[in-house]
This record gives sequence, structure tokens and C-alpha cells, in this order.
Amino acid sequence: MSKLITVFGATGNQGGSVIKHILADSTLSKTFKIRGITRDISKPAAQALAKQGVELKTADLSDKSSVTEALNGSDTVFLVTNYWESAKYDVEFSQGKNVADAAKELGIQHLIFSTLLHVGKVTNGRLSHVPHFEAKADIEEYIKKIGIPASFYLPGYFMSNFTQSVQKGQDGSLSFAFPVGKDAKFPLIDIAEDTGKFVNGILKNRDATLNKHVLGAEDYYTPEQIRSGLEAATGKRTHYAQITAKQYKGFLPAFIAEEMLENHLFIEEPGYYAGADLKDSHDMVEEKLVSWEEYIRKSGAF
Repeated sequence: MSKLITVFGATGNQGGSVIKHILADSTLSKTFKIRGITRDISKPAAQALAKQGVELKTADLSDKSSVTEALNGSDTVFLVTNYWESAKYDVEFSQGKNVADAAKELGIQHLIFSTLLHVGKVTNGRLSHVPHFEAKADIEEYIKKIGIPASFYLPGYFMSNFTQSVQKGQDGSLSFAFPVGKDAKFPLIDIAEDTGKFVNGILKNRDATLNKHVLGAEDYYTPEQIRSGLEAATGKRTHYAQITAKQYKGFLPAFIAEEMLENHLFIEEPGYYAGADLKDSHDMVEEKLVSWEEYIRKSGAF
């Protein structure tokens, strides 16, 4: 008899990728029935999932009774929370706590949570304005504290971010600028494609990944490697510039400027994953991950 996996954010980048790759896997598609949680089950992306046999439900993550109903009968849960929906630490933390509490009460056997490192703790307070990392890290700690069997997926720096940060010049050239030096290492991932590959690995290696971090990135790339990959894939002249913190913040809306600055300074030192190697995480992935150059070619964004 198939077990039920409930996937939050079913029509989003991460949840959608998880569902896609479970359905495509000959073993997992027989192991699990899928319940997808999304805000609007009538939209085309949701209906496309329904046609593939995915059960669809809505849930309000801020309402624990709604979350409990959504999880009822589940063996496994994939949870991704969305800080940017409210841009409030307290809201995101409360939503994650609601799911954790419901999972505990229902006896969920495996919770896979999309998390990030706690920037303030890792840097001993040097960088203390990155709540979209820290809310997730604190949810992770809460999940561990109440004793739910859980694995933790840490998505890397989205390749899709560059569709906004790369600027096109009048001469056709491409340029981007960050407040980090040439040795900074960005752990890049094609989030909508490769999340599910990592989560499939977690599902197939449940016991080995409990209370562990699985690092969701194809590879580390320096700004120069990002620039050269962009040039190779597009054939266009490219340029990277390191800019000052003040200059960088000047390009951004005030309410996120300090957060995005510290996000990038964290990538530079001590590193997005605090220097961790990607090998163990890659070893459990059965499918080839998308490289930066491949992503540029297929996206057509540049």
C-alpha cells in the first residue's frame, strides 16, 4: 500500500520540483501517493498536477487546525515556508511551528524541511540582519527540539536570481555587480529543476539523512566563473564588478537593502554553507544536476 507524502508549495519552485521528480521516479512513484498543498487549487498549474494524480488541498499555514487537516493521513511531509510573503520573521517562524506541531501530534514519520543556516549564530553576531535565513534556521531547531524524525534540505543560491541581477548594456554586453571579492563562492542551483533530485535522494536515504543537512547546490562558483559561464553560453561580452556596500545598498529598496547586503557578505565569509563540502549531498543524487552554463542556455534569459 502506498504511503502519502504531503508537499507544501506544490505549484512553486521547490514543491513543484519535488512532485515532478517523485512522479518521474519508477520506485518513488509506486511508494508514495502525493498530496499537494497550494493556495489556489483552481489555477492551471494546480489543475495540471491533478491530471497527474496529485491530490490537491489548500491550507493556511497561519492556522494550525488548517495545517493539521492538510497533514492528516500523511507518512511524509515536504515543507517549504515563504518568508517573502509577509517579510516578517515572526510570521514565517509561526507558520513553520504550526506545521511542526501538527506533524508531531499526527505522528509524521519523516519531515523534510527546506532550511538555511542561522547567519547571526554562524558569524557570532557580525551579520545580524538576515531574517529570511534565520527564521528557517530557528524552525529547524524547533523541529529538532520536539523530536520529529526530520531531514533538512538547504537550497543554494538560485541561478534564477541572475535574471534580475545581470544588466544588459546598449551594446549587448552583460554585466553584474556584487559587494564581494573574486574568491567568494556562490553555491548555485537550478531551484525549479534540481530541488526534486535532492529530495528524491533524501526519500531514498531516510535513515542516513535524519537530523542531517543535505546541501542543494550543483557546485560552487566564483564571480569570475559565473561571468565566464555567462559569456560562454551567450557569446556576449560580460563584466563583473565588485562594488562597495554603500553602492550595493543604493540599488535596492530600503526595506531589504541591509538584508541583501549581509546575505552576500555571508557568502564571502564564512560562506553560504560555512565552507561545507558538497560531496556527501551529491553522492545521494541519482540524476545529473544542471550546471550554470546549461541553465543559461536553456533559460534563454540572456
